[in-house]
Amino acid sequence: MKTLVLTLDLVGTFVFALSGATAGARRRLDIFGVLVLSFVAANSGGIVRDVLIGATPPAAISDWRYLAVSMLAGVLIFFWYPVINRMRNAVSLFDAAGLALFCVAGAQKALVFGLEPVMAALLGMLTGIGGGVARDVLLSNVPAVFRSDIYAVAALAGASVVVIGDALQLPTTPAACAGAALCFGLRLAAIRYGWHLPTARTPDAQDGNDGAGNQER
Repeated sequence: MKTLVLTLDLVGTFVFALSGATAGARRRLDIFGVLVLSFVAANSGGIVRDVLIGATPPAAISDWRYLAVSMLAGVLIFFWYPVINRMRNAVSLFDAAGLALFCVAGAQKALVFGLEPVMAALLGMLTGIGGGVARDVLLSNVPAVFRSDIYAVAALAGASVVVIGDALQLPTTPAACAGAALCFGLRLAAIRYGWHLPTARTPDAQDGNDGAGNQER
């Protein structure tokens, strides 16, 4: 399981780094800014996870491979951004893939360190959303997890599959793949079809609806 966690962590780091670097390139940051955003987006969730479970120092700052993978992704995006930019919703696609891999890796590592199933699922969700939150905050955007998109819920669903699979003593790799696929599918479906969680009804929104209704009448 430790080998699987490391593999998922590094692949997720690379994909989330692509997401952060692409978002930075779209804001026309210089190469230093793109690389910083690449590292922060790729490793924030993992650092928070490792600190919470006592795996210190966090792997992202004690293992050179995390830094190398993050920098590689940042350099690739910086020099190949015109090609990447032709992809529709490139940031959302990379973000969804990173979310799926990290929520699974986070839940797996929490189980390795002996956390209870519910806490392991929540920590998997936190691992998944941490990088996206850090990326959006640095770019002065409202983090996707705080908007109405299906984001944290998708990560929680993926992590829950891993936890349930462990409780049922199912093979680790198929459970991880199933959890990642569920999270990735939910996130892409939410983007494609506009799925979102309920939002609070504010007086301004109600007034706007009333005004529209009066105009129609």
